[in-house]
Amino acid sequence: MSLLSSIRVGSSFIEQHIFKFFSCVLFFSYVSLCDNEKTGCKARELKSVYVDAVGQFLKLIFHQNHVNKYNIYNQVALVAINIIGDPADFSDESNTASREKLIDHYLGHNSEDPALEGTYARKSDYISPLDDLAFDMYQDPEVAQIIRKLDERKREAVQKERYDYAKKLKQAIADLQKVGERLGRYEVEKRCAVEKEDYDLAKEKKQQMEQYRAEVYEQLELHSLLDAELHSAVDPLLPATDPHPKINAESLPYDERPLPAIRKHYGEAVVEPEMSNADISDARRGGMLGEPEPLTEKALREASSAIDVLGETLVAGAYCKTWSYREDALLALSKKLMEMPVGTPKEDLKNTLRASVFLVRRAIKDIVTSVFQASLKLLKMIITQYIPKHKLSKLETAHCVERTIPVLLTRTGDSSARLRVTAANFIQEMALFKEVTSLQIIPSYLVQPLKANSSVHLAMSQMGLLARLLKDLGTGSSGFTIDNVMKFSVSALEHRVYEVRETAVRIILDMYRQHQASILEYLPPDDSNTRRNILYKTIFEGFAKIDGRPTDAEMRARRKAATEEAEKQKKEEIKALQGQLAALKEIQAEVQEKESDAVKPKNQDIQGGKAAPAEALGIPDEHYLDNLCIFCGERSESFTEEGLDLHYWKHCLMLTRCDHCKQVVEISSLTEHLLTECDEKDGFGKCYRCSEAVFKEELPRHIKHKDCNPAKPEKLANRCPLCHENFSPGDEAWKAHLMGPAGCTMNLRKTHILQKAPALQPGKSSAVVASGPSGSKAGSKIPTPKGGLSKSSSRTHAKR
Repeated sequence: MSLLSSIRVGSSFIEQHIFKFFSCVLFFSYVSLCDNEKTGCKARELKSVYVDAVGQFLKLIFHQNHVNKYNIYNQVALVAINIIGDPADFSDESNTASREKLIDHYLGHNSEDPALEGTYARKSDYISPLDDLAFDMYQDPEVAQIIRKLDERKREAVQKERYDYAKKLKQAIADLQKVGERLGRYEVEKRCAVEKEDYDLAKEKKQQMEQYRAEVYEQLELHSLLDAELHSAVDPLLPATDPHPKINAESLPYDERPLPAIRKHYGEAVVEPEMSNADISDARRGGMLGEPEPLTEKALREASSAIDVLGETLVAGAYCKTWSYREDALLALSKKLMEMPVGTPKEDLKNTLRASVFLVRRAIKDIVTSVFQASLKLLKMIITQYIPKHKLSKLETAHCVERTIPVLLTRTGDSSARLRVTAANFIQEMALFKEVTSLQIIPSYLVQPLKANSSVHLAMSQMGLLARLLKDLGTGSSGFTIDNVMKFSVSALEHRVYEVRETAVRIILDMYRQHQASILEYLPPDDSNTRRNILYKTIFEGFAKIDGRPTDAEMRARRKAATEEAEKQKKEEIKALQGQLAALKEIQAEVQEKESDAVKPKNQDIQGGKAAPAEALGIPDEHYLDNLCIFCGERSESFTEEGLDLHYWKHCLMLTRCDHCKQVVEISSLTEHLLTECDEKDGFGKCYRCSEAVFKEELPRHIKHKDCNPAKPEKLANRCPLCHENFSPGDEAWKAHLMGPAGCTMNLRKTHILQKAPALQPGKSSAVVASGPSGSKAGSKIPTPKGGLSKSSSRTHAKR
């Protein structure tokens, strides 16, 4: 007995030992298996072992597994095993003969005729590759059963020397193996869809399998390969509602006739026809000898007008059950139309066209790809050549389009991807024919609302066609209008399929690029409630991008960045202000030191009978500068360190903030600051007439027009950079000008204080009045520190 062992095992096995027993002899061998590291332990290994021996049983011993992280319990398992051999070798009657055959084999004797070696007649231990385990693993079970039946018949044909028939069967087996593998892939895809609960896809795969299987079985029947015996394997697929109906098959059209297996089930005999070599050759070319079968009564009634014009032979070919006849009929019709001479009566031309369109419409529905493609070529020829050649009216072109476009749109929902793409591309091509574009028929079909029960492929194809043709034709005089496109697209936003909704969004955005505000009236208002719908949010943000406006996400990002920048700037300003205040405190300390030097002469004056200002105010000499602003001379109990900081920053009448760098500077040194210290100093120039800082861009015009008030020399007058007036020189004059009510009218800090303070009574002093420290009298005049600010102190600034 010869054994062929196909062992399908997991990746966790190291090896298997095979013991082969026959007579009293024991043979030992082993099979090593891959550790499966390269595939990440996701694959399985199939090994076939040829055992050239005769025996009674086979023993397998499994050794330890390969170690990997997935097999933590060191398990070993056998997934599948297939042992193939001659069952006769296992019987007791054959033991003696087998033993003698074995002895002869090992002694080198060969009693058989070498001329017969390798033939089926004497090779009883022939093993078909179809019995291997690998065959069943990748084949559809039903197709595998048919292949095995055909293989048996092929061997029988060889034994009977029917070599042409055997050759035909061999080719059929090879083709069916590809068919079985394809159906097997469909089955896997269907199961995956079910696991993902994508039942639409699972249903589609099921229909795809049934359609493909039906086509294959039809071809088998055409080649007389699917006889009664093989039909029993296919019988579960056939439609049979009534278990015992009596059907007159000949009275039905071919598409409605029951398959031979059903007829056999009902008691009708099915006989395998014998085919000659010529028959086989013709079958291989896709057709059979002889004329197509006669038209049924139903077909005669249905195609009566076409028969009157084109003849029964051509129409019978278009109705034939053999696809090659159907294709040949379309080719013959195309040739007939091309050969019709110019000058043929218009009525005959119109009748021929309408009969042709009738057959084209039927062929568009054909499930055979070659017939479907032939129908498209014929339709294109009729529209672009036949009608222009004979100068037929637009009514005939409209008839062609109106009769065929609904069926073509239906084919765009076909389960076959190739047919879907072919149909959609032809519709787009036909819509761009100059003879068709002016009719505006196809756009009107594409903007019809999607049906709730329409297939996924049909809805997606219609949306895709609409999007593509909108780009090609636009919304001018093409049949597409803003109204019909937008109503269709907005309704498509509610479709259950994501791809359809996504295409609808893309169409709406394309329409907005062309028509802007006209699109908005078809959409809900752009508010927070509407934007809760992710589709409308996408649409309105797309509008913003088209308009160049920031989207919500971009605005949020900008606000966040602005907030962060403001916080950063605030921190920098606080840090700069702290540095400025430290510098001001140093200046104050210098002034205090100078004032302390003046205390001694004041004490001497007191001893001489003269009252010092500090004593007059009731302030001890050592605390004279406490709670005092060294710039404006104002004293207040609120002038703590923090209070003085705030006073300098906002209220001191002698200080101001530079509008360009935000530093706090003395007003008296503002011009010098703009020309020498400001961050924007490069943008300023000095006017030689008024000695003030002017933007360099405006400086030529400023000088040319001579509108400025000329400045006087520094020894003769001070120059105010706010009101541009000249006034008497000296530090005290600065205080009087900036703080007095009759002084500078452009000092905004003083204006603000005067607006808040009550009007002074006539005859009273105009000096700035503030509450003094404890012990001072309210309303007393605050003395000014002598000497004011030094030049160096005037250049000390602080950032905001």
